[in-house]
Amino acid sequence: MSKGRRIVCWRHGQTTWNAENRFQGQTDIPLDDTGRAQAERAGRLLAALRPDAVVSSDLRRAADTAAALVQHTGHTVDYDKGLRERYGGLWEGRTGQEIRERWPEENARWEPPGGEPLTDVADRTSAAIERAAAALPPDGLLVVASHGAALRQAIARLIGLPPDLWAVLGPLSNCNWSVLGERRDGGGWRLLEHNAGTLPEEPLLSDDR
Repeated sequence: MSKGRRIVCWRHGQTTWNAENRFQGQTDIPLDDTGRAQAERAGRLLAALRPDAVVSSDLRRAADTAAALVQHTGHTVDYDKGLRERYGGLWEGRTGQEIRERWPEENARWEPPGGEPLTDVADRTSAAIERAAAALPPDGLLVVASHGAALRQAIARLIGLPPDLWAVLGPLSNCNWSVLGERRDGGGWRLLEHNAGTLPEEPLLSDDR
């Protein structure tokens, strides 16, 4: 049976700013030692899925995460600035505690002063993923290495959630991934897995579809 196209939305490994609970946004922070180990482990796992293509944000933490996959597959990585993390304005480099204390109202709405609106993030990231997925063969698999907020908004947009329901999707942990599958009715994408760190068991046997 045809599986249709699939997309693995893979968050980058840990950075020092992740460990310090600092808002990274588009500041170009590299992976730390833990993040490099996470990327190597996850890269070996995802290589077993035999992806047809790999695309990544051009920020180092995502690009180096993607590199840990393609060393096992022989692919090259395509880079797309549309996959960058949400720009955080005045919050970039600030800790969560600083943000809560200095911008309590904006924090409650999760709207960084001078930052990028979530709807804009969803538009550009989902468009970047759709561009890459369009080149897949009929049952092809795409791996997208990107960032937590960027991927969360892209997934919500791609599966058709309205903005007032985006919060139902939980965050992605460092180096975990979510999987989208092509809907059998041709109506776009559906969420098959979310925030996973192990490979799915196939086939899935169920009365559901």
